[in-house]
Amino acid sequence: MAKALNEEDKLPFIAHLEELRKRLIICFIAIGVGFALSYGFKEKLFDILTRPLIAVMREGDKLIYTSLPEAFFAYLKVAFLAGVMIAAPVILYEFWMFVAPGLYQKEKRLLLPIVFLSSFFFVGGALFGYFVVFPFGFQYFLSFATDIIRPLPSMKEYLSLATMMLLAFGLVFELPLLLAFMSRLGLVSVAFLKKNRKYALLLIFIVAAILTPPDVISQIMMALPMMALYELGILGARIFERKKPEDDGA
Repeated sequence: MAKALNEEDKLPFIAHLEELRKRLIICFIAIGVGFALSYGFKEKLFDILTRPLIAVMREGDKLIYTSLPEAFFAYLKVAFLAGVMIAAPVILYEFWMFVAPGLYQKEKRLLLPIVFLSSFFFVGGALFGYFVVFPFGFQYFLSFATDIIRPLPSMKEYLSLATMMLLAFGLVFELPLLLAFMSRLGLVSVAFLKKNRKYALLLIFIVAAILTPPDVISQIMMALPMMALYELGILGARIFERKKPEDDGA
């Protein structure tokens, strides 16, 4: 009897893992399709990605590669990055559908708007990093060049830095949606977010210091939007905050 009960207890957990596996496979397929579509335009994509750096480099300076396969792998990585960006709506949709069973019926109706807003904020964060942070950050890095010190950025190093920053800005721009969603689940409240604002600001600067290169400009340019996003998150939490049980109608 005890053995039968144990097997019944394991079934929901096994089903949960099976659901996770299925959704991960869909995400990998979406990334693979995005990668295949992007690879045919890898040179153009790399050219677009490097424009903020090229714009602030001295005339005649160029990117280099220091090993024979470096350029090949750099193009693979930029195609993969583009594939992830293309697959982002699918990835976000699968993530929210994975957590959907834990939501009320009314909350499930918000999934499609949440997927759209998740994609919007992610792409918006990446674009902010590309158009706003990249020019100032790269100009700062290149300002250390002198008559006897010449910067020679390689394809591999630049791509690693650019990828990290694009993904970092894309993820941190999800903060308002995350706070609103946590408020809807009853994990946080508007009062809690306001009361702990000073600790949140401290955490924001710590996160900015971790996710950005070790220069003050990049850190500030990530921290300032995050502060604004935190306030936007409080507004979203106010709108979507879960009602008290007696008023929830669940």
